[in-house]
Amino acid sequence: MGTPIAPSPAAMPSSTVTELISNSSNSHSVIQAAPREEFVCDGREYCSQMTSRAEAQFFVHNCPNVKMDGDDDGLACENDSRF
Repeated sequence: MGTPIAPSPAAMPSSTVTELISNSSNSHSVIQAAPREEFVCDGREYCSQMTSRAEAQFFVHNCPNVKMDGDDDGLACENDSRF
C-alpha cells in the first residue's frame, strides 16, 4: 500500500490540533486529534478563579478588567504556587 495521506489542517475542525505520531513497529503514521484549549472571557478577574497558567495568560492578554498581573509585566499569576 502507499503512504497514508493526512487531511489538510484546513479540513479539520478548529477545535482540534493534529499530531503526527510515528509508530516504530511499522512504517505507518498515525494521525491523532487532541482537544485544543480554548478560553473565553467570562468575567473572571482573579488568579484564584483560573484553572491553569495558560488560562490566566489568555485572560491577561485578551480580557478587560482582570487583576492577575500586579506588576504589569505581562506574566499572569506569577506568585500563584498552583501553577
